[in-house]
Formats: sequence, structure tokens, C-alpha cells
Amino acid sequence: MKDFLTGSAFFGAFITLAAYEIGLLLKKKYKLAVLNPLLIGTLCVMAVLLLLKVDYPQYNESTRYISYLLTPATVCLAVPLYQQLHLLKKNKKAVAGGILSGVLASLLSVFLLSKLFGLSHEQYVTLLPKSITTAIGMGISRELGGVETITVAAIIVTGIFGNMIAEFVCKAFRIQEPVAKGLALGTASHAIGTAKAMEMGEVEGAMGSLAIAVAGLLTVSGASLFAGFL
Repeated sequence: MKDFLTGSAFFGAFITLAAYEIGLLLKKKYKLAVLNPLLIGTLCVMAVLLLLKVDYPQYNESTRYISYLLTPATVCLAVPLYQQLHLLKKNKKAVAGGILSGVLASLLSVFLLSKLFGLSHEQYVTLLPKSITTAIGMGISRELGGVETITVAAIIVTGIFGNMIAEFVCKAFRIQEPVAKGLALGTASHAIGTAKAMEMGEVEGAMGSLAIAVAGLLTVSGASLFAGFL
């Protein structure tokens, strides 16, 4: 039975979608931030792979059909941004300042914590792209001499954590402006944060979409600069 399942071309896609659905059901039933569908889905997939002793390359090969959709899904984020273009033009200075501040805060925090904990240069540059989308982050990590697989893990953890605490942070700091919420989530937690922003509203989602692209471009330059600091 195990050989039949793991040998299927759709095995990885099936358990990935099923695990995410379990996460959604738990989130809807208990309404707890910690029961994030992405977090629950990740843990469920890990449990299945360990139980069936499936190698990651084998799982990754069978999820390629889902991976193919990542790029067009990211591109589609431009649609809500286009719909809110008038709002972007009206708040262009605040938008530019907010995204730039977020990128600098991300890079500076990684630098300071790396100095504090005595990380090596390789470990340091591996973590620099933690707040941008995976496609760009992997490229930056590779160019700077980091470990791509750890970079991916850091990006995923950052996104899930940002998604989980978004509403709490907004309430704690009394952030009510939709533009500010969207920019913060998109800049700090890339696509996963933007998914949460879209749940909050159309404006939040549009600003989050913009922040993903701009923050990614700024991080490419910023990470190259910060890489020389340690």
C-alpha cells in the first residue's frame, strides 16, 4: 500500500491539499491564531512523510504540479493592486516610506541578531532574505553564499508567523489604516502575509501585493550591501 501511494504522481499534491484542508477546518472550528492552516498543513505533511518514510526529493517531485502554480498565483496579485491604483497614487509618499522602513528594519534586525549570537557570514547571509518571497530570496541567498534550503525554511517561518500575529499586532498598536496594514504584512511576511491582508480587506490585499514586489527589489540591493557588514 505504501509503495502504491508513494509511487503515485499525485501523492505529494494530494497530501499537501488534504493537510491544508485539515488546517482550514481546525481554524474555522476553534478560531485560534495558532491554528494557522499553513502551520497545521506543514506539520501534517511532515508527520505523513516521517510515518511513511518518504524522502523529500520524492515528495517534492510529486508536488511539482502545485509548484508550477506559484509564479502565476504571485503575478495575479497585481489584479487587486490595479483595482486600487487611485489609492496608491494618493498615498505614494507614505507607501514608499513604509516599504523602505520595513526592508531596512528586516535587514538591520538580522544583522544585529547575527552579531549578538555570533553567527558566521554564511549563516548571516542565509537569513538576510527572510522577509521576501521564496523565488527572489533563494536567488539572493545563492548569490551571497548562503544555504538556500535554510533560506526557504526561514522565509516560510517568517511568513507563517507574520500571518498568525497580524491581527494581534494591529490591535495592540491600534493600527486601523488599511494601507498601513497591507504594507506591513506584505513587507514583513511576503505572500503568506499578503494572504492574511486579503482576508482583512481589498485595500489591505492590494497594498500587500505592492509591498511584495517593491520589498523584493529593495532587498536585492539592500542584502548585497548588508552582506559586507559581517
